[in-house]
Amino acid sequence: MMSGRPLRILYISDVYFPRVNGVSTSIETFRKELAALGHEIVLVAPAYPALYADNADTVRVPSWQVPGDPEDRAMHWRKLREATRGLNARRFDIVHVQTPFLAHYAGMKLAREWQLPCVITYHTLFEEYLGHYLPMVPRRAVRYAARAFSRSQCNSADLVIVPSTAMRETMQRYGVTARVEIVPTGIPLDDFANRDGARFRAQYGIAAETPVLLFVGRVAFEKNIEFLLRVVDRVRHAVRDVLLVVSGEGPALASLRRAAADAGLRDHVRFVGYLDRPTVLADCYAAADVFVFASRTETQGLVLLEAMAAGLPVVSTAVMGTRDIVGPGRGALVAEDDEDDFAAKVVTLLRNPDLKRNVAGEGIEYARTWSAAATAVRLQETYLGLTGQRPR
Repeated sequence: MMSGRPLRILYISDVYFPRVNGVSTSIETFRKELAALGHEIVLVAPAYPALYADNADTVRVPSWQVPGDPEDRAMHWRKLREATRGLNARRFDIVHVQTPFLAHYAGMKLAREWQLPCVITYHTLFEEYLGHYLPMVPRRAVRYAARAFSRSQCNSADLVIVPSTAMRETMQRYGVTARVEIVPTGIPLDDFANRDGARFRAQYGIAAETPVLLFVGRVAFEKNIEFLLRVVDRVRHAVRDVLLVVSGEGPALASLRRAAADAGLRDHVRFVGYLDRPTVLADCYAAADVFVFASRTETQGLVLLEAMAAGLPVVSTAVMGTRDIVGPGRGALVAEDDEDDFAAKVVTLLRNPDLKRNVAGEGIEYARTWSAAATAVRLQETYLGLTGQRPR
């Protein structure tokens, strides 16, 4: 329920659908839930070549492709400023910056011009992310630059929102002195309940009796998917027909295909690409036996909660943001960052139907505490406290 009067909030981001990633999902989830609470969210985001069914409160800015990155777009600065100046007639209460590139500087400039509080959500652990994409730069230099960059941006805001305890600890290590609040992105529980796993298996030619492991996420180097390939290589010696389904797209796809072929895993790994979240992806979750996850850089790990909501037991490491999610009694077996230990836990679930069923039941109950509606109320209270309920 809404507490206080309705707010009008400007979101500004360098990424949004149809570009699929955790930032886009977080924005969309909070926009929907905050609107249900009576608030108005206007979003400024890049235009993409592919069309997307925007609502009326989305402002698209002309953009160009980022060199070397076919997935992302950079907004034209002049067009971005023109688009935001056109919003002057609308009276906002808060500017909420979702990404650290042009959106950050445009959002900060607007907040100062309009004398409004500025909120930043720190979605991505750039220290680790950049290390994968700038391998020619010394690791120490990348770490220093990423920390200084993040510290400067966060300290320019009135409030920094992070999705997990680990990320708040990271901000403290970086020397961020701005106020930091933990507000995780929730999940729309109804999207993942009572889906048709048999339909997905039939569509992709997967036999009903095949044990299926599932990874969902951006197919990127920082997701540590090659670790999962090594896990499957071990599991197949105990469960001969095991199949790992990888759902997602990204820059590591070609490399992972080669790695799977080189390891003799062609019959044990299936790359199915991006799947529409509330339809085919939900069926994909229902088709699997165990969800597997080993990212070392995750700021939260929404896909873990989606899997739990779908009734899928999880095997995952507990590193960075996933520490806030996985644990005993939470629908998951926590594995060490070691292929043998991880594989052993996967095999234990596959061979023990009672344990598999019990862990899945724990996950369904636990996922309910992370509903999108509940986390949106937490964000609403944070906004209201920041504005001090100032009159319009």
